Amino acid sequence: MSIIRTLLIRVSGPDQLGVSAELFDVLSEIDAVVKDIEQIVVRRRLTLDVLIEVDKGDDALKDLLLFGYQRGLQIDVEEVDGEPTEYTEQCIVTLIGRNLTPSELKLATQAISDSEGNIDRIIRLSRYPVMSYELSVNGGKIAKMKQELLRLASNTPELDIAVQPLNLSRKAKRIVVLDVDSTLIQNEVIDLLAEQAGCGEEVSIITASAMKGEINFEESLLQRVSLLEGLDELSIERAWQKLKLTPGARTFCRTLGRLGFTTAIVSGGFSIFAERLQRELNIKYAKANELEIVEGRLTGKIIGPIVTRRTKAEFLLEIADLEAVPVDQTVAVGDGANDLDMLSIAGLGIAFNAKPIVQDVANTTLRVPYLDAILFMLGVSREEIEAADSSDLP
Repeated sequence: MSIIRTLLIRVSGPDQLGVSAELFDVLSEIDAVVKDIEQIVVRRRLTLDVLIEVDKGDDALKDLLLFGYQRGLQIDVEEVDGEPTEYTEQCIVTLIGRNLTPSELKLATQAISDSEGNIDRIIRLSRYPVMSYELSVNGGKIAKMKQELLRLASNTPELDIAVQPLNLSRKAKRIVVLDVDSTLIQNEVIDLLAEQAGCGEEVSIITASAMKGEINFEESLLQRVSLLEGLDELSIERAWQKLKLTPGARTFCRTLGRLGFTTAIVSGGFSIFAERLQRELNIKYAKANELEIVEGRLTGKIIGPIVTRRTKAEFLLEIADLEAVPVDQTVAVGDGANDLDMLSIAGLGIAFNAKPIVQDVANTTLRVPYLDAILFMLGVSREEIEAADSSDLP
């Protein structure tokens, strides 16, 4: 009666054309059953691991050693336990930074091991505009791991960390909803309009009062908009010309579109800007406050209900319903307190260069100044972004 042996074969050395095909030809000759495969090439150096089951003796493996000798490759064969390790929980940890240092990598991986997590695989997602890596983690105390990693990120200014369960929802994100002011764009729209109206200082005073909690958001917005009365369309156009997209915004929206995502923007700012951004960036949905314009001039009033933090969350739910997408397959991105409801209900809520109160509450933060770095949190690599850009897709 033959004895089934489980062997881990590791092939390492200079990468060469046809190595994998030749290895599997050898395995076919010894009637091996392939149970698992993993291959990686770093700087043209190959590491190929193949887990097999075989019922033949050691003589049958001589062909493997001959294959390695002829190809100039190192062949290591280890007999391992035939029963796979079972894990109850799996997660993905994404590390992002301008330059991820060995010290930062050590702290992150130590936090994972301290939480009894085992890193199965590390994949580089990007070298620029930031460095990013995706770690596949098996087992461990996920809640503790997430807490420790997010604490590490909050204490390490140059390191951002996202922890997401490894499940179908993580792989099937379908909707991205973005705040506008200081997220999609670098400006605050009302400040641009106030500058044109010559009331920038007065608007700033009201904004500061609202930030201190002396007046609520709705009241502060109505007071600031009233100061814009009489502003003409030419001045609005000049304000538009001063608008600056956040670095990476075009790449972010274009890549999401090419990957089949539905995109939306929602703003406590104004539709006269949001709708232009919607057209320019090919965004499907947009919602913002509507300024009343009579005979080409602002009246200092808003038409309809004001967009609040609750409105933003309801807008996300509305889009998910229209697109027939579960809420856990949505992503929300924002920077201010009025984004908190939206961030909390989304499958992945990202505080992007956010105010401290938002960073403290949000479960994922990103502090690098590039909006397209969010793609790495979604598991999209720089190579995939560039491939999409060079394709014939619209």
